[in-house]
Amino acid sequence: MSEPQDTQPDVLSDTQEVRVRRAPKVPAFLILGGGLGAIATYILTSLYPADPLIGFGALFAYFALFGIPAGVVLGALVALILDVIASRRAKVTVMQRETVTDDATD
Repeated sequence: MSEPQDTQPDVLSDTQEVRVRRAPKVPAFLILGGGLGAIATYILTSLYPADPLIGFGALFAYFALFGIPAGVVLGALVALILDVIASRRAKVTVMQRETVTDDATD
């Protein structure tokens, strides 16, 4: 009869220096910029009288082709500026990674 062996799992440890920072979520800035571009286009289009042959909806849609991408570009620029600021404020810390392997055999 064999006695049960009290086996300890093998633990491999590795330490590294890593940079930790808060990065902005770029898709949120793009969507918000596009939405603000659409709102600004609506406001600017409604400030001037629309041509009765074209109508307000078509005029707004035409100018939205320029306003929404402009808002997306501005949102991307804001996200990139915040990303640069976040990378400057990044902190270096020590990370320890442990890998546990259980070599229990029957």
